[in-house]
Amino acid sequence: MKPKKRTAAPATDEQPRITVIKDGPYLVTGGIPLSEMIISNDKEGYSYDWHEGKKYPLQENYSLCRCRNAKTLPFCDGTHIKTGFNGTETADKKPYCDHAERIKGPALNLTDFIDICASARFCDRAGGIWNLTRHSDIPEAKSIAITEAGNCPSGRLVVWNKNTPDAIEPEFKPSIGLIEYPDKAGRGPIGVRGRIPVESADGTTYEIRNRVTLCRCGRSENKPFCDSSHLELMEK
Repeated sequence: MKPKKRTAAPATDEQPRITVIKDGPYLVTGGIPLSEMIISNDKEGYSYDWHEGKKYPLQENYSLCRCRNAKTLPFCDGTHIKTGFNGTETADKKPYCDHAERIKGPALNLTDFIDICASARFCDRAGGIWNLTRHSDIPEAKSIAITEAGNCPSGRLVVWNKNTPDAIEPEFKPSIGLIEYPDKAGRGPIGVRGRIPVESADGTTYEIRNRVTLCRCGRSENKPFCDSSHLELMEK
């Protein structure tokens, strides 16, 4: 008897999207890959690069917990209903550049919006990205500044070529990463890469960016985005 021929999973026209559910989880649609994003440190202890940890089976749709109390983490199990989680969104929907401070250098400019910092600390290496930008006429400084900005998971830091209006951004395919720190117990935010739209519970869409970080500790004062409030939990 011949084995039955296996058919591929049905295709979908649904575009990748993350929808914030009012006082509930993040609803992920469009078959976005999910894995752990783990920070790697260099010999001096500075954040240096990313490596991929656990990869979750690909699902077309899934819900990610944002109250941090689910027993099925990283996925939602409805615990937010029992605990009365307040997930009210407080983030401003203005574009990033309307908020960001601009630091000028000889070959690069740097924009910095501290309110969305996820404290991954890639920006501290080699004297710090701010100092590197100011000395970006030196090829090594320029190269390191571009790398550090590209590794910033929240998009707090963006470098721009001095002679063009375009940001220097790494190429990312749509993906979601659960950020983990090598030197602390606990969980960081949810890293979103590849210009995935994030839709508010009110139906509007936040500025679509190459990379953002979403709160998954439930404590951010800039929901749905991370503001480093998870550090308080990690230090306990």
